Amino acid sequence: MTLTLVVLAAGMGSRYGGLKQIDPMGPAGETVLDYTVHDAVRAGFGRVLFVIRRDFEEAFRKAVGARFAGKVEVDYAFQQLDMLPEGFAVPAGREKPWGTGHAVWCAREALDGPFAVVNADDFYGAGSLRALAEFLRGEGAEAGGGATPTYAMVGFPLGNTLSENGAVSRGVCTVGADGFLQNIEEHTGILASEVGEGRRYDPATPVSMNCWGFGGRGFLAQLDAAWRAFVAARGAEPKAEFYLPAAVDGLVKAGAARVRVLPTGDNWFGVTYREDKPRVQAALAELVARGAYPSPL
Repeated sequence: MTLTLVVLAAGMGSRYGGLKQIDPMGPAGETVLDYTVHDAVRAGFGRVLFVIRRDFEEAFRKAVGARFAGKVEVDYAFQQLDMLPEGFAVPAGREKPWGTGHAVWCAREALDGPFAVVNADDFYGAGSLRALAEFLRGEGAEAGGGATPTYAMVGFPLGNTLSENGAVSRGVCTVGADGFLQNIEEHTGILASEVGEGRRYDPATPVSMNCWGFGGRGFLAQLDAAWRAFVAARGAEPKAEFYLPAAVDGLVKAGAARVRVLPTGDNWFGVTYREDKPRVQAALAELVARGAYPSPL
């Protein structure tokens, strides 16, 4: 069974001020994505599917895709504003991407087996990718027939996912005692100053960082139905986004799926703002110095 890592890399990087997906971060010029793919290959993923935009395809293939030649099978899917169900059109004035749920929907024709989904600009750690691979080979592959499908999400403590340089958006989760997701709600504009004891957010609150595991075509059919319903209801809004966490939350609340929340001891870090770059560079350098990664990869 070949496991596919779907990498969402079509974001515009408006807050960062450039294509952060191809910005060097590691000691030898590696991108954050280099580390994620390295961890995925070590965990047993045999294929990487990059979801990108046509307008930077050439630059991405040269700066990122070419780095993995001979290491893992590499494919591409494309997310564009005009990729909509038949009968719908891009509303006037729409410039903003349709969101992470739409990105996975755009990749549906290139997927026919179990897959994980991650962001291109987030560092998840080796343990997170290993946990997803183990889930997809085991529990994630076992639900079939009339059983409710089981998916997975790696949960990170909110306090470990913040930026000191501005607000972030996070999928804030409620997890039952059985380890399954009960609710996930997108919170925007979360500031580091709002997180802590006695403040608006508990730092231990689990959040989604778009680190998911899905069983394949069954989930894609569910996602297709959710996307069509979203476009019918909100497709005329110039800034509405179809978030992957919201789509999964809808399935959970409808009893159409279960989502096991996988704990991880790995630290998450990412580059939401350009000012985050020195902190990420220092963290990667420390991991290399400790022997967690070779340099160059």
